[in-house]
Parts: sequence; C-alpha cells; structure tokens
Amino acid sequence: MKTSHQAYAFGIGAILLWSTVATAFKLALTHYTPLQLVFIAVTTSIVALGVILAVQNKLSLVSKQFASRPLFYLQTGLLSPFLYYLVLFKAYDLLPAQQALSLNYTWAILLPLLSVPLLGQKLRKSDVVAAVVAYLGVFTIATKGNLTGFHFESTAGVVLALTSTLLWSLYWIVNTRDKGDPVVSLLLSFLVGLPFIVTAMLTTQTLPAWNMEGMLAGVYVGLFEMGVTFVLWLIALKKAERTASITTLVFITPVLSIGFIAWILRENIEESTYIGLALILSALALQQLLPKLGKWRDSKRASVQ
Repeated sequence: MKTSHQAYAFGIGAILLWSTVATAFKLALTHYTPLQLVFIAVTTSIVALGVILAVQNKLSLVSKQFASRPLFYLQTGLLSPFLYYLVLFKAYDLLPAQQALSLNYTWAILLPLLSVPLLGQKLRKSDVVAAVVAYLGVFTIATKGNLTGFHFESTAGVVLALTSTLLWSLYWIVNTRDKGDPVVSLLLSFLVGLPFIVTAMLTTQTLPAWNMEGMLAGVYVGLFEMGVTFVLWLIALKKAERTASITTLVFITPVLSIGFIAWILRENIEESTYIGLALILSALALQQLLPKLGKWRDSKRASVQ
C-alpha cells in the first residue's frame, strides 16, 4: 500500500473512532458520574499508551521527558485530562449529546483567537468572520433555534461545554512548547493528571462500582477518545504527503457523530442542531479558505502589476 493510501487509512480509522465517542460518553454517564468516568477512561488510556510505547521501545523516554520539564507536564496534566474531561463529561451529563458535541467542536474556532494574546500571533479577518459565524451556530443550538427567546435547556451545560473549548484550546497552546515525543507527552499528561482525579473522586464520592455496560463504555472512551485513536492520527499525519489533505477529514467527525447519536442513543435530532452544526462547519471552512483566497488575490494583483 502506498504511503499516501496508508495515511488515509489511518486517518479515516481515527475519524470513525472519534465519531463514536460522544455516544460512548452518554452510555457511560448513565452508570457513572463524570469524575468516575474520567478515572476509568484515563486509567485505561494510561495502560494502552504504556503498551504502545513498550512495543515501540520508547518506555525509557517517559522518565527522561518528565525529568527535563516536570512543571510543563504538571500544566498539561491539570488542563487535560483532569479539568478538560471533567468539564466535558459534566456538560454531556447535563445536555443532549447532539448539543454537547456541537458546542464542544467550536474549540477549533477559539484556538486561533486565543493564540493572538497568548502566542503573539496576528488576528486575521478570517478568524473574526469564522468566530461570528460559529458562535451564531452555537447560539442556534443552545436556544434550539429560538434566537430571541434566550432560553437554554441547561444554562450550566452550555457554559460547561463552552468552557471545555477554552480548556482544550489552552491545552494545545501550552503544547506548542513541547519538543518531546507526542505519545510520551500524552502519557505523561495522563500520569500527572491521574492523582488529581483520584484525590477529587475519593474526597467527593466513591470509586466506580462494577457495571458491565458502564465499564465497557468507559474503557471504550479511554481507548478511542484519549489513547489509541490519538496514535492512529499521529501516524496518519506522519505518513501524509500533505497534512492538509488529512486534517480536512476532521470535518466529517461531527456529522458522523450525529448519526451515531441518532442511531444508538435514539436522540431526536433537532432541526436547530443541523442548522447550528452547518454554521460551525462553515465557519471552520471559512477559517481555512479565506486566507488562501486572500493570498490568491494578492498574487493575481502582483502579476498584473
């Protein structure tokens, strides 16, 4: 198989798995609290990533990378998995899966906006346009299309879902300073975050009780939201001849996710969800296309002159 074909195979595999996790979140949350689900999923992911690194003969890098930048991994571990997944799962606990999924997906719009003050990057017109369109989509979903009524099914759920986008964006901004092996770094974040998760759980509730369906869903989340799928995605990017050709596959994820939510969870997908999600995906497309269009116009003007 050609390298480019392998890249697509790994990329599509990752997208298909990520598309199922919103459904797994809701299934697991019928049996466990958000904090208990974070504990199960993170523990599973630590084991999975440890096995992957052992197969790759990279386990020795774990202690070396941590010793070189312990405070860095303290930051990443606190942001994700501890805070991000706790907030995200609580949002899913309060909202229909279709709403939580769509609202969380706006992190890709927020990330370039936060990069302006935190990384010193320039604010592009395309980012502003994309943000306006995306958050119109957010408002459409949150109010179920009643844009003048300002009534949210769960205000706390909406706030938590949008907060999760902030935490995830901050996590990736912090990770721009990471020079280590990405899989090792992910494992270190989970290892550092786990004690905070355990402490919070033992001081506020109990360890998760055994439940076959809930445990399987939690393990599934750990494998295919946090662990294995991330590695598949990294392999796809590494094998891709053009990174952009793989990253555009991400646009498929929320569409497939809505399908799984309707099929497995039997949620009635609101018309406002379709409209809002279309606006969010359009915003992501505009964010990518408008700068290219601007460069094309500039080159045309230069050639004319």
